[in-house]
Amino acid sequence: MTDSAAGGVTDLTGLYREYGDSRLPPGQRKTDRFPVLSKGETPAWDANSFAFEVWGAVDEPLSFSLAEFRDLPAVTQRQDFHCVTGWSKFDCTFTGVEFAEIAERARLDDGVEHVLFHALDGYTTNLSLDECTEPGMLFAYGYDGGDLPADHGGPIRAVTPHKYAYKGAKWVSGVEFCTEKELGYWEKRGYSDTANPWNEERYS
Repeated sequence: MTDSAAGGVTDLTGLYREYGDSRLPPGQRKTDRFPVLSKGETPAWDANSFAFEVWGAVDEPLSFSLAEFRDLPAVTQRQDFHCVTGWSKFDCTFTGVEFAEIAERARLDDGVEHVLFHALDGYTTNLSLDECTEPGMLFAYGYDGGDLPADHGGPIRAVTPHKYAYKGAKWVSGVEFCTEKELGYWEKRGYSDTANPWNEERYS
């Protein structure tokens, strides 16, 4: 499913083979730009007070300052990025902390089946725990060798190469592990809960 690449970068651009026959999902157009789309304005944040928090059905609630988060074991991955509005950008390189690293440190309760991502601007999105353990689920703070730009979700955003990008929350401030499903911001407004680009699962 994944291929190793030079320079310590994990290549996930072949991930589409698990879902469909084409790297470009149906209904998408390829772009070399990286458009900025958000539900509102880019929120303000302070590097000295920012905290990434983990709570819910866990044995070990966690809280990391930005510096502490960036000191966690990190990976760099090359992936494609699919927006529900119809564009895809190939070969994006993100650096960050794998979802599995956070889940392991939090020591999840046996009943956890769902995850709710919280953002600085009040945005939320949800995934099942199984979906979060698929390859490429990353809390990214770096993009193409530099810091992740604020308008693309810095200081930390989730990236979900196997989903439309609204499942990858920008400006992530916390992760809540749940025993029952809670729909996120766009999911409550008619967007697909499953969000598989190769099935064109855009709306519920």
